Amino acid sequence: MEIKKLTERLSVSPQITADDMAKLKAEGFRAIICNRPDGEGTDQPSFAEIETAAKKQGFEAVYIPVAAGKVVDTEADAFGAAMDALPAPVLAYCRSGTRSATLWSLSQAGKSDLADILSKTKAAGYDMSGVVRRIANGDKTPTDTGDVKYEVVIVGAGAGGIATAASLKARKPDLEIAIIDPADVHYYQPGWTMVGGGVFDASQTAKTMGSLIPQGVHWIKAAVAAFEPANNAVILDGCRVVKYKRLVVCPGLKLDWGKIEGLNETLGQNGVTSNYRYDLAPYTWELVSTMTSGRAIFTQPPMPIKCAGAPQKAMYLSGDAWHRRGVLKDIDIQFNNAGGVLFGIKDYVPALMEYVQKYDAKLNFFHNLVAVDGPAKKACFEVTKPDTPVERVEMDFDMMHVCPPQSAPDFIRVSPLADAAGWVDVDQATLRHKSYDNIWALGDVMNAPNAKTMAAARKQAPVVASNMVADMDGKSATSQYDGYGSCPLTVERGKIVLAEFGYGGVLLPSFPKAIIDGTKPSRAAWFLKERLLPPIYWQGMLKGHEWLAKPEPISAKVD
Repeated sequence: MEIKKLTERLSVSPQITADDMAKLKAEGFRAIICNRPDGEGTDQPSFAEIETAAKKQGFEAVYIPVAAGKVVDTEADAFGAAMDALPAPVLAYCRSGTRSATLWSLSQAGKSDLADILSKTKAAGYDMSGVVRRIANGDKTPTDTGDVKYEVVIVGAGAGGIATAASLKARKPDLEIAIIDPADVHYYQPGWTMVGGGVFDASQTAKTMGSLIPQGVHWIKAAVAAFEPANNAVILDGCRVVKYKRLVVCPGLKLDWGKIEGLNETLGQNGVTSNYRYDLAPYTWELVSTMTSGRAIFTQPPMPIKCAGAPQKAMYLSGDAWHRRGVLKDIDIQFNNAGGVLFGIKDYVPALMEYVQKYDAKLNFFHNLVAVDGPAKKACFEVTKPDTPVERVEMDFDMMHVCPPQSAPDFIRVSPLADAAGWVDVDQATLRHKSYDNIWALGDVMNAPNAKTMAAARKQAPVVASNMVADMDGKSATSQYDGYGSCPLTVERGKIVLAEFGYGGVLLPSFPKAIIDGTKPSRAAWFLKERLLPPIYWQGMLKGHEWLAKPEPISAKVD
């Protein structure tokens, strides 16, 4: 008897016997639901036998038989009603547990988030892809899917999605493309560090989504609920279905603010801020520009995160502002990093350490923020040093810049497209899905071992577009991605350490050392970040102009 827990109230299992009742009682169960019709198997006990044994142990027992592969809406409704009425915890069973898990999934439609339902059943070993449309449709069998179909569907209208659409249109102007994204506003997120440093205004980093969708590309303003790659279908919230010949997946990351206890309640007040949100980056500068003394904590969660240098960029620009105002000596800067190194590519660390010392910042490695008490201005960290028991430490603060934990979006994590860690599973060179050859992915959501930065997406979009067009023409992949990523580390106002690297930490500088030596702070790199990169983004990358981003031929070797 293999019991799989779905929730605190419900577990499911394969067929049980009357002899199992004593053990089930010992494990705390109080009710049984039988979802297997009598007579389905020759060695199967009848429900009457199970019910008699259950009552002897003080259980309630309910019979909701379901024919294999034929779960109907009324049965799901009956299951939900039974769950509401029965004392918990409940064990539901059938031949394998699948019907019971399916009934529970359908009974939760409209009550729980689809991704949460799929996550719980997937964790228990049950695949609900066959009923995902019904779950999305609120536990009712769709009678009209209203399918629309496009040659290319792109999920996500961020940097990667719009750039890929534009690059595809540049290669095949008549290609029918749809982009799915519910957002009204598109953000230039690399600019938020500069907003938090008092360099940019927040308004410089935002444009309406409609103004950026490439001409001739359909914009489906909706959220994705699930994928059906076997049917070449994307399921939208509300159970609308969009079908495709080829799919590009690039919805970005989920910022999991709620994973830190008390953080949501205090963001934007009590000195707690983050450059990872458009509305909070101006508050960062407000705090920095008015602070004259006290403790400032800058946090970095476990990897992966987008723009891994962003948490320390905030620290450097803040330290520089305090230095220029002559108050740095009265400010205690603490950089609390859940990881064990300042920056993952060692070539850039010496230059960064000079600024750590200049701002007299204390580096606290293996410190992961787990809770915040905003009104009391206290932060709690779990310290997980190697070969040392985990301990909790509490720190007072006057200002705290938080980088939130990050993960793949829920609808990606529970989908058939994801690897075991929840990321879209692609070939790291061609960016084509490993299991579905008409699907590609780019940006922060895929599992290639590169830095998650806008600069990476700038290089990836032409690779995806080139390889998709080759596939349309009946050819093999023609282009490869070398893992390029860039992190312009704003070490002071007017100077940047321009980190550029690829797979394996190999340095991939875009300019000769005589122009920009990326391992040293440079005014030229600041000029690039402040003056050139925003127009390159808005007028180049998002328009299909592959400036400094021509795809590399597949013939070259990628380590």
